[in-house]
Amino acid sequence: MPTDTTSVLLVEDNPGDARLVIEMLKETGANDFRLTHVTTVREAVARLADPGIDTDVVLLDLSLPDESGLDTLRRVVQAAGRAGIVVMTGARDEELGVSAMQAGAQDYLVKGQVDGRSLRRALRFAIERHIMRLQLESLSLKDDLTGLSNRRGFLVLAEQMAKLARRNRSGFLLLFLDLDRLKQINDTFGHAEGNRALVEAANVLRSCFRQSDIIARLGGDEFAAMTLSAAEGSERAVKARLDAALGVVNSSPDRAYALSFSIGVHTCPPDGTPVETLLERADKLMYEQKKRSKT
Repeated sequence: MPTDTTSVLLVEDNPGDARLVIEMLKETGANDFRLTHVTTVREAVARLADPGIDTDVVLLDLSLPDESGLDTLRRVVQAAGRAGIVVMTGARDEELGVSAMQAGAQDYLVKGQVDGRSLRRALRFAIERHIMRLQLESLSLKDDLTGLSNRRGFLVLAEQMAKLARRNRSGFLLLFLDLDRLKQINDTFGHAEGNRALVEAANVLRSCFRQSDIIARLGGDEFAAMTLSAAEGSERAVKARLDAALGVVNSSPDRAYALSFSIGVHTCPPDGTPVETLLERADKLMYEQKKRSKT
């Protein structure tokens, strides 16, 4: 939470209610809140979408000229990013306030039942709650050991990328990778060394893909990657980058074992097939490649 000035975006079309909020935030005479006032959802969304403007918390009336009710909140939640949201309701709309919290707001206030102290407290707590929620969501989508996305995170992000590919009518590549001989590394050198091998494998993948690509550890020795670069020859190019990166790692003179992957690469058309199904196909291709390498 900001240590100096908290930036508040007030979305309120009633001049009297807006003036009251401004006065309540100035009650103590402190300058720890900086308030910007807009009167429509459209203005609020535009301001929240501007990367040059920081907003810590949104104070949102749910009855506005261009939107009302929970539809108002949903539009602002989508644009809010790291900003917390406190909604304001009328005295007869407390149930709406509760529904708003279930839909993504951090708190609600009833007009006419708020003073400066309770308003300031609600705004600060909303910021803290939202930051905590973002941190928990991030942890739930990340693999603790490697820092890559976990299986859940991969499926969430990959579905978003697949939708983008469909809109652009472009294919994409989905890779399923298995780190070879992890059990042997664990049995010979111990599980701590096996964990180091997994971290090394994750770093190899990071070096071979762009930031816009999606990389994940699905669990155990299994990894996945997704890239929109599905032009002719890109599968061969990806494998060449992986081979080169593994060659650098394995060229260390004091290495006790070589790092390698078995890889299945599935070229996916933008036809709406669920990512989970595509991942299963890439997994099957990986096992076929692993079998061929053993013969």
